[in-house]
Amino acid sequence: MSAAPMTPRRTFLKHLSVATGIAGFGLGPLRLAMAADERWFMPEEDQAQRRIFLAFAAADNVWEDQADAVNTCIAQLARTIARYQPVTVLCRPEDLNLARQQCGTSNTEFLPLALDDIWIRDYGGCFVIDDDDHSALIDFNFNGWGNKQRHRNDSRVAATLSATLGIPYLQSELTGEGGGIEVDGHGTAIITESCWVNANRNPDWSRSDVEAELKANLGLRKIIWLPGIKGQDITDAHVDFYARFVKPGVVIANLDNDPNSYDYPVTRKHLDILKQATDADGRPLTVHLLPPPSKLRSNRFTRDNPEFAAGYINYLPINGAVIAPQFGDPQADQHGKQLLTKLYPGRIIEQVNIDPIAAGGGGIHCVSKNMPDTRQ
Repeated sequence: MSAAPMTPRRTFLKHLSVATGIAGFGLGPLRLAMAADERWFMPEEDQAQRRIFLAFAAADNVWEDQADAVNTCIAQLARTIARYQPVTVLCRPEDLNLARQQCGTSNTEFLPLALDDIWIRDYGGCFVIDDDDHSALIDFNFNGWGNKQRHRNDSRVAATLSATLGIPYLQSELTGEGGGIEVDGHGTAIITESCWVNANRNPDWSRSDVEAELKANLGLRKIIWLPGIKGQDITDAHVDFYARFVKPGVVIANLDNDPNSYDYPVTRKHLDILKQATDADGRPLTVHLLPPPSKLRSNRFTRDNPEFAAGYINYLPINGAVIAPQFGDPQADQHGKQLLTKLYPGRIIEQVNIDPIAAGGGGIHCVSKNMPDTRQ
């Protein structure tokens, strides 16, 4: 690490972003209720997408001297994704010109508003649809991963997005994050207990209470619970670093082969559960293993950084491609690309160096939010 190390993702923001409005961006109606006869469900990420949202929002008060590198990495993701589908980049109003310059404007729109950080997967809500292909956005009341980080601005983003898009805004009784939810779009979810059944988010909620609310919110019929682990990272073990649905009945699972890692026993326990699990339709899961790299490229982001999130499983499927991380381990990078090529036939696997983002404890999936395309 450099002489002035980045404040880790698990630590607190020192300051709040300046509050600003979003006048001029065509706000649609904010509808707070859903009809009693509507059946909302969260679709699989693999379905056609209308756009990807990113947040060009790394700031010095969080990332110190690495903020510029993080935003450059966000911009690289924006340019890569924009070759395949539309992108909307959220940014602070004072950063709009810089965001345009770095992210490019081809197939890309910008939404300036007050933001705290880059992790839009967690604070941006979850898109749900109904049987008539209407969309809504459900807010899980982001509280900074259990009040570990200041989050006043980010906690408002889900409501702002629903208003901007002119779609219903739904609010869960639960507190949680989008990165803590993995669904197959056909009634099954994989969830970590350490994240959702946690007093720092949902005090006095039992696992059965949480399960009932998630099922009602997301149109689920079955939840596969993984234990996760509390307190080792800021998220309390989001599922998107442990298990991902490729399609119904097919899962990619992280398996940490470093016996000195806290995830070594955690990922093995998860694997045992997944191998014995069935989905909502009674199908046994086919589980593919995707271990993290055994070595990293040496730079200021990776050296002496226990926060560094080196996992291939935090990839992002988009229209025609899969955006995946690359960590400088030739053998592991190639294995990750080959497995994703096999599991996502017909898609280009775009591997991107995300060391600045991973240095803060997250990955490509963590910094992106996919909106399903329900247009006929």
